[in-house]
Amino acid sequence: MADQQDLPEGSVQNIMDQESLKWVFVGGKGGVGKTTCSSILSILLSRVRTSVLIISTDPAHNLSDAFQQRFTKTPTLVNGFTNLYAMEVDPTVEQEEVGGSDGMDSMISELAGAIPGIDEAMSFAEMLKLVQTMDYSVIVFDTAPTGHTLRLLQFPSILEKGLAKIMSLKNKFGGLFNQMTAMFGMGEDFGEDAILGRLEGMKDVIEQVNMQFKDPDLTTFICVCIPEFLSLYETERLVQELTKFEIDTHNIIINQVLYDDEDVESKLLKARMKMQKKYLDQFYMLYDDFNITKLPLLPEESLWLRKKLD
Repeated sequence: MADQQDLPEGSVQNIMDQESLKWVFVGGKGGVGKTTCSSILSILLSRVRTSVLIISTDPAHNLSDAFQQRFTKTPTLVNGFTNLYAMEVDPTVEQEEVGGSDGMDSMISELAGAIPGIDEAMSFAEMLKLVQTMDYSVIVFDTAPTGHTLRLLQFPSILEKGLAKIMSLKNKFGGLFNQMTAMFGMGEDFGEDAILGRLEGMKDVIEQVNMQFKDPDLTTFICVCIPEFLSLYETERLVQELTKFEIDTHNIIINQVLYDDEDVESKLLKARMKMQKKYLDQFYMLYDDFNITKLPLLPEESLWLRKKLD
C-alpha cells in the first residue's frame, strides 16, 4: 500500500456531483469541527443547487456563531446568499410544542409517553414533516456528537415500532377509547379515529423518510474526525452503526492535520506530526474504499471566533 502522504488529496467533489442527494448528515466526535465542515459543505452545495437548508440538531448550537447570524427553528436566509437557509432545532425540547397542554396534541403526547424514546421520535417526525413541505433541493444536518446522532438516526424505527404498538392497543380495546372520550364530553374531534388518523399521518411521513434515509441515491453520511486514537475509534463505531442502519457513508473528513515542514524545529510539533501520521495511515488502511479529505490545522482561529474574543 502507498504511503498516505503520496496519495492524491481527496475532496467532497463527489457530494457536489451527486445531484440526486436530498439528505446529507455530517457527524462525529465532539470538538472535531462538524459545524465548520457542514457550514462549508452547505456553502459549496449552494453553488450547484437551487436551494440548500442546513439544520443544526445539536442542543449546543454553533450555526449562529459560524455565520454570525441568529437562527431559530424557522428556516432563515443566510446573509450574503440567495439560496442558503439555516435553522436550529433541538429534538429533545421541541416535543413540548408537539404535545401541548390541552386538546388532541396533549392526548397524543400522553399516549406516546408510554413508549420509551417515542417522544423525541415524534418531535423529529414533526420537524421532518415541516421540512418536507418546503421545497429545498438538499438538506444538510449539522448533528450533535456521535451518541446523540445515532439516537436521531434510530428515530424512524422507534416511531414505527411505537405506532405499531399503539395500533395493537387499539385493536385490543376496540371502542373503549371512544366510550371514554364520549363520557368526558370530548366530542368526535378527540375520538379514536381522529387521534389514530393523526398518528397514522405521522407514521406515513416517517416510513417515507426511513426509506429515503436508506437510499444511497438520496442520503449519505459524512464522518468528521481528527487524527487521534479516540476519534479513530469513534469513527469506526459510527461507520459500523451506520452500516447496521443501512445508511450510506463513503466520505471521511480528517480535520486539524499538521503537514510536515522541514523547517519545523519544535519537538512538540514533530511529536504531534509523528503521532498524526500513525493514525492517518490507519484511517487510509481501514477506509481504503472511502473518499478521504484532509483539512489542515490552521495557524489562527476562524474569523467569527476571533471577533467574539476581541
